[in-house]
Amino acid sequence: MKKPRILVGATSIVFFIIIWKLYGIESVSGVEELKQELEYQENINRFPLSLERIVNPVTIYCVTPTYWRLVQKAELIQVLQTLTLASFKVNIKWIVIEDSEQKTSLVTNLLKRIDDAGDSRLSYVHLNAKTPPFQQLKAKDPRWKKHRGVEQRNAALKWIRENIKPHGSKKIIFFMDDDNTYDVRLFEEIAKVDKVGVWPVGLVGGLNLETPIVDPKTGKVTSYKSGWKPDRPFAIDMAGFGINIILILEKPEAMFSYRMEHGYQESQFLAYFTTKEQLEPLADNCTKVYVWHTRTEKPVIKGTVPGFEV
Repeated sequence: MKKPRILVGATSIVFFIIIWKLYGIESVSGVEELKQELEYQENINRFPLSLERIVNPVTIYCVTPTYWRLVQKAELIQVLQTLTLASFKVNIKWIVIEDSEQKTSLVTNLLKRIDDAGDSRLSYVHLNAKTPPFQQLKAKDPRWKKHRGVEQRNAALKWIRENIKPHGSKKIIFFMDDDNTYDVRLFEEIAKVDKVGVWPVGLVGGLNLETPIVDPKTGKVTSYKSGWKPDRPFAIDMAGFGINIILILEKPEAMFSYRMEHGYQESQFLAYFTTKEQLEPLADNCTKVYVWHTRTEKPVIKGTVPGFEV
C-alpha cells in the first residue's frame, strides 16, 4: 500500500512543478509584452503627430497667395496635405487668394477636396485679386525686382477685418506661401503666439537659414542672422512670423504697399504691431527649423497632353 501513496505524491509534485513552470513562463511573457507596450507608447509620444486628434482651440489663418504656373497645383497640394496633418493638432482656416481676374477651376477643384472631406477643423476661404500690370514680373525678371503678393495679402487682411471678431478663442495669422516646405510641428509653435511670434526659416537669403538671435539669459531677440541687410528693424522672412489677429483688427491701417522699399515688406509690416524687444522667439528659442524656402524647379515642357488638369 505504500508504493501507490508514494506514486501519488510524486505525481502531485511533478504536476505542481509543471504548473509552476508554465506560470513562470507566462509571467515572463507578460513582462515582455508589457515592456513592448511601454516602448510602443514611448515611440508614439516621440512622434510629433499621432493619428489621435488633440485639437488646440487656437485657429491659425494661413494666407496663401497663388498664381498660375505649371507647378501651381503640385505645390498647392503639398500645402493642402501639410494643413490636413496640422489640423490634427490645431484648427486651420486656409485663405487662398488667386492672382487672377476670376477664380480658376484648378484652384476651385483642389479646394473642393476640403469640402468632400467634411472636416470642420480644416476649412477655407477662396478669394482672387489681380496684381496690376505695372507690378507684374516679366519672364526674365529676377524675383526681387517687383513686390509680389501685395494685392493678395491685402485681400486676405480685408477679409479678416470684415469677417473675424476679436472675442472667442485665440486666432493667429500666418503668411504661408505656396512654394515653401513646412514641418507640421511649425503649426503647434504658431499656436503658442501671444502677440507676434518669430522663428527661423531655412534656405533663404543665400544662407542655410535666417533667424532671430536670442539672448539665452533674457530670452529676448537682440539681432538677426540674415544674408541680406541684417540691420533691418525686422530682418525676418514672410514665413518666419505669426501675428495675433487682435492686433490686425486694432490696426486697420496696417497693409502691404508697393511704396515699401524692396525687401522691406515684412519689416515695415511688422513695425505696425511690435518692436524687436517684444518679439516672442518660438521653435525652442529659435534653434529649430520648421519651414524652408524650397521652390519646385521650373519644368521644361516640350508639349502638352490635352484633357488633363496637371
